[in-house]
Amino acid sequence: MVEENSNGQEKIEPSNNGTQQPSKDEKPANTQAKHEEEELSEEDLKLKTDLEILVQRLTEDDQKLYEPSLEQLKEYIKNSTSSMTAVPKPLKFLRPSYPQLCSIYDKWTDKKLKSLLADTLSVLGMTYADEGKHDSLRFRLLSDEKNIESWGHEYIRHLALEIGDVFNEMEEKEASDSSEASPQPSPQEANSSFEFSKEDLIQLSLEIVPYFLKHNGEADAVDLLLEIESIEKLPQFVDENTFQRVCQYMVACVPLLPPPDDVFFLQTAYSIYLRESQLTEALALAIRLGDETLIRSVFDATSDKVMHKQLAYILAVQKSSFEYEDVQDIIGNTKLSEHFLYLAKELNLTVPKVPEDIYKSHLDNSSKSVFAGTGLDSAQQNLAASFVNGFLNMGYCSDKLIVGDDNWVYKTKGDGMTSTVASIGSIFQWNLDGLQQLDKYLYVEEPEIKAGALLGIGISACGVHDGDVEPALLLLQDYVTNSNTKLSNSAILGLGIAFAGSRNDELLGLLLPIAADTSLPIESSAMASLALAHAFVGTCNGDITTAIVDNLLERSATELKTEWTRFLTLALGILYMGQGDQVEDVLETISAIEHPITSAIEVLINVCAYTGTGDVLLIQDLLHRLTPKNKAGEEKEEDDEEELAVDGEAMEALGLDNIQTDENQDTSGATHKDSEDQMEVDEEFKDAKSTVEEVEAEKEEPEKEEDEKEVALVDELTYAVLGIAMIAMGEDIGKEMCLRHFSHLMHYGNEHIRKTVPLAMGLLSVSDPQMKIFDTLSRFSHDADLDVSMNSIFAMGLCGCGTNNARLAQLLRQLAGYYSREQNALFITRLSQGLVHLGKGTLTLDVFNDAQVLNKVTLASLLTVLVGLVTPSFMLKHHYLFYYLNSGVRPKFILTLNEEGEPIKVNVRVGQAVDTVGQAGKPKTITGWITHSTPVLLGHGERAELETDEYINYASRVEGVIILRKNPNYREEE
Repeated sequence: MVEENSNGQEKIEPSNNGTQQPSKDEKPANTQAKHEEEELSEEDLKLKTDLEILVQRLTEDDQKLYEPSLEQLKEYIKNSTSSMTAVPKPLKFLRPSYPQLCSIYDKWTDKKLKSLLADTLSVLGMTYADEGKHDSLRFRLLSDEKNIESWGHEYIRHLALEIGDVFNEMEEKEASDSSEASPQPSPQEANSSFEFSKEDLIQLSLEIVPYFLKHNGEADAVDLLLEIESIEKLPQFVDENTFQRVCQYMVACVPLLPPPDDVFFLQTAYSIYLRESQLTEALALAIRLGDETLIRSVFDATSDKVMHKQLAYILAVQKSSFEYEDVQDIIGNTKLSEHFLYLAKELNLTVPKVPEDIYKSHLDNSSKSVFAGTGLDSAQQNLAASFVNGFLNMGYCSDKLIVGDDNWVYKTKGDGMTSTVASIGSIFQWNLDGLQQLDKYLYVEEPEIKAGALLGIGISACGVHDGDVEPALLLLQDYVTNSNTKLSNSAILGLGIAFAGSRNDELLGLLLPIAADTSLPIESSAMASLALAHAFVGTCNGDITTAIVDNLLERSATELKTEWTRFLTLALGILYMGQGDQVEDVLETISAIEHPITSAIEVLINVCAYTGTGDVLLIQDLLHRLTPKNKAGEEKEEDDEEELAVDGEAMEALGLDNIQTDENQDTSGATHKDSEDQMEVDEEFKDAKSTVEEVEAEKEEPEKEEDEKEVALVDELTYAVLGIAMIAMGEDIGKEMCLRHFSHLMHYGNEHIRKTVPLAMGLLSVSDPQMKIFDTLSRFSHDADLDVSMNSIFAMGLCGCGTNNARLAQLLRQLAGYYSREQNALFITRLSQGLVHLGKGTLTLDVFNDAQVLNKVTLASLLTVLVGLVTPSFMLKHHYLFYYLNSGVRPKFILTLNEEGEPIKVNVRVGQAVDTVGQAGKPKTITGWITHSTPVLLGHGERAELETDEYINYASRVEGVIILRKNPNYREEE
């Protein structure tokens, strides 16, 4: 229709005469009116006439007619029905009268009448008011009428939108006022904001929020309170019917919010869950917030002993240091080995496997394979087999390779013996029976074997803490200060793995003196700092921070050039993992260190502090650091020019410039020179040469500094690449974007960036074998740079970690054939094969669980290995550091127990998780499910639900160890 189009144009372009002065151009207005009258039906024409008469009455002098006329106008507007796509007819017909009604409002003096008219004008303002004037909101606040709900959903949404706009304008104005004396506002700005006050806006918002919650507008309610910075007022409006949807939406928003809003959202959702007795959901948020007082509040909210057990099982997965007397054995993971062995028995996985079962060398018929089918043995490949055997049979307490064969250890050499013996600890992981198996190795002469036993003790006791007695600590503490560096380092490493996440004070007292002692080799201090960081992950512990910073301040430049410095800085990062703003103080301290390494440390600590937040600004900053700088080339040219200028000046000072010129002239013109002249020239050349040598000697020191700067820059670039993955791992869209960036970095980055990109890709999809990612890594695994290839192969292992992925296993078998003559690459390939078949496919290194809680212990363990692999040759030399992965491994099972703690079999549906946030009704939370009987394995991105309501679940999610009780109201279907 013509009038709709013309109205639309007037709305979009207010300057086109119609809006401000509707009666200026009469001729077009008359023709428009004629068109309208021609096209309007009889019913519409009557409505239009009636409305015009009512407006006419308001302009007359008879005050008795005002109130009935206004009431009638309201009735017309409220009762108008139209499709969602069209403007209601009364609003359309009253549009030309809007300026007239506004002037009437200004003339009237009666307070009640003005309030009634403002109420109507607020609704009319939706279709007429100019951009930026916020008339709907202005008249709403000028009216005393309370029943705003009667105007309907669209009007209330429009009001909410204007409240957000005005509030933001006021915030910006305040910010500009505080920063500088702001210029005078324009008349339009003055008109839009001078009447509003924040208190009025908040008060109006709190009237709108209950309406939204009542009419399935939970997202709108949350968004409105976010706009006016009052999210903490939400819980008072939420009830048992709306809390689930509200909290789900709030938690889903967290990765997209800037700090500190993200924390406010989690705290608000936590308080709602706690009030509604959704204790397991509240616990998940308390763990995300990292606050032990919140965790204690969850435990204190109920006296149900079984519920306490369920909460304890959730904490045990996180390797939490929280202490609660009744369920301390569960939090300390003392039942983990028992549950895992039950799973192995139910899934028929108790028969041990040997590395050859996954190498499948007999399938490799290529002539390249050296070891396939021949009797040749290599110490390095035997060491690889020990690692693979440890990964493959992890936690099963039995194997065919090492435990019963004492000779196998002697088929490896040097430090290889350490890792081989330590793999026994991997086989007995979470089970203290491993200590008896390793005990005999403590009495042999070879220090390497003894060191392996110490490390193995730490691995087998990994994450298991039984109240007062800590066997690993008792056995290892005497070796920590041993004069033999191998023994002391292995004991420290073992303690770091055993006590990851435990915050054990005894351990702090034991290792802190070593971490703080700068007279010890940097390796010892780095190992002690790293072990303490793993134990106190994400706690910002001041004593450990001080010890690490002292090392960085007091160590000489040559000491700080070693790879161990990376582990010192990583320890600092792990301490501040997920702590956000709390990192500011330590960053200030570090900026005081006068060493090129400081910028690299700042990058690492920052990315650890904001890990999993999806912070876009931080990712942009990291990408900016990775951008090749043109300045370097320009500076080099300038330096060359300066050198030339200096050399020229030196020559001139010695008078050589002229001699050179004369000599040139003589060679062109004369045939010979006097011998005396020649001797003088030679003397002068000698003097010049000695001067140049002095200058070069002076230059050597700056070159050393340049060398340090280069090492620091390499670290900064590698931390930036890993940092992008760490920050983006919190949400899926960020992940996708980062993978795209990584492909660019592989094309255009320098060698150090290209070495780290595969590791970052592996970190983004740990235990989540996506075809596009591991195919890309497979392409990189044939790179011309062997370091890039090795890191790509290891990243493939991380992607498929514990999944038994057949396609990945095949790719790795092909790589083992391809690199059969390249020992180091073959070693890494074997490790990856072991990781893909981790625990025969029952274990995972996934950093998040279904409730999207970041497991800091797992992330710290992955980071340690990845930072080591920045220089693959270093990790291959200190291969025992790969055992840090063990501290992050957990079973990926669903195990159902009854209230007495005994396993029971229940049918569950396992399928792909579906995001149901903000969807109407009760949508399915999983898709493509298959029904299994528990215990059952749960892959990345999968979710489970009970098939029937025969049992009631104590936990809100079916994951890990869950406790069920019989449903008294259950009736079996016939």
